[in-house]
Amino acid sequence: MALFTEFISQQWMLATSLLVLIMLLALHESRKGAKALTPQQVSNLMNKESAVVIDIREKGEYTAGHIVGAIHIPHAKMVSRIAELEKYKDRPIVLTCKYGQHAGATSKLLTTAGFEQVYKLGGGIAEWQNSQMPLVKA
Repeated sequence: MALFTEFISQQWMLATSLLVLIMLLALHESRKGAKALTPQQVSNLMNKESAVVIDIREKGEYTAGHIVGAIHIPHAKMVSRIAELEKYKDRPIVLTCKYGQHAGATSKLLTTAGFEQVYKLGGGIAEWQNSQMPLVKA
């Protein structure tokens, strides 16, 4: 611990810069979009509040296995197909992708379009499978 304290006192600019970068990263991540839900929370939301699951993966990944009842709209085509989701504006929407990276950007798009209850599956389909939740193949 003494070495750590000595390092911080001698390299205070480096330590301060690192702390600022960590804070900026945390701020950026918090603004990324929708709240991340666990697979169990998604299942509860689907059963209790009739949540709509939107799978934004590519067609091959979707047909290999997706959540029951999920609507397939690839991430790259969301802008042109957002009108298809208008009828679900009053229901919770859960976005899912492979690992959860694209869902944040897509959630911002939906929020900007007026959707108020937008969530993402934290960890994506990979986390869904790790939690032993069922998938269907198309």
